[in-house]
Amino acid sequence: MKHLLKLEDLTESEILEILDLADKLKKENKKGIKHRILEGKTLGMIFSKASTRTRVSFETGIYQLGGIGLFLNGNELQLGRGEPIKDTARVLSRYLDGIMIRTFKQSDVEDLAKYGSIPIINGLTDYCHPCQVLADLQTVREYKGGFKGLKLCYVGDGNNMANSLIAGCVRLGIRVAIACPDKYRPDKALTERAAKSGLLSIGSDIGEMIKDADVVYTDVWASMGMEAEKAEREKVFKGYQVNEKYLKYAKKDVVVLHCLPAHRGEEITDAVMEAHAAEIFDEAENRLHAQKAVMVKLMKG
Repeated sequence: MKHLLKLEDLTESEILEILDLADKLKKENKKGIKHRILEGKTLGMIFSKASTRTRVSFETGIYQLGGIGLFLNGNELQLGRGEPIKDTARVLSRYLDGIMIRTFKQSDVEDLAKYGSIPIINGLTDYCHPCQVLADLQTVREYKGGFKGLKLCYVGDGNNMANSLIAGCVRLGIRVAIACPDKYRPDKALTERAAKSGLLSIGSDIGEMIKDADVVYTDVWASMGMEAEKAEREKVFKGYQVNEKYLKYAKKDVVVLHCLPAHRGEEITDAVMEAHAAEIFDEAENRLHAQKAVMVKLMKG
């Protein structure tokens, strides 16, 4: 494991190793045990998209590991003035020990890894969000004790979250049901590969998809960069909401997750959000621990 570009690149054992380390680091953190494993290391954090959880969790995480995090606004780098990403990759590799990038194009992340000589971590692209799903999987295991035999239902847009959930869950043997409008399905090539496992189903009927789910997941209807589509998406996704009506189809001990930020009253009701706040905010906290595990795996040397 040289980089974290997308979850499809990782084996089941590699994902489990990250999750096991994340659990260990979380327990140490709760006990006040310091783990300055990356003493003297520097992580460059490139942000072309705004962030709350990604920036705070990575910056806090590298600090707790003994390193330094440098916030790099994508618009203020030479990247924003037309420097080829392959040149930026070569230069930053001379200064840093690792790069986390949160951007639009997956190809930018792939090119950083191709032309650079240091670990690259995908903090989010329009295609996938591997760091979030590692935290999600850590949370699922905390609440369910394992992965095999579980069913996760995702309700909403077939976006980067849906793509990464499919990749991560299928790799660990979790059945995935995607409830989304037909014209807003997850990436076609990815779903065709995942379908061969027999663990993926996609449909527009929420009740059918959510039936007997152990975990129910949702995300906003319009992600960053889709502001111009917001009005249209509100019409299309009306009804694609995690609410008490649909949760009756799931198992009684269902875990509800949301990657946040949540638009209460749209993709999830306020009542469901509050009833499952424990899981959702444990999930948000686990971004810190899962990402620390990724940094240790990639940057320890």
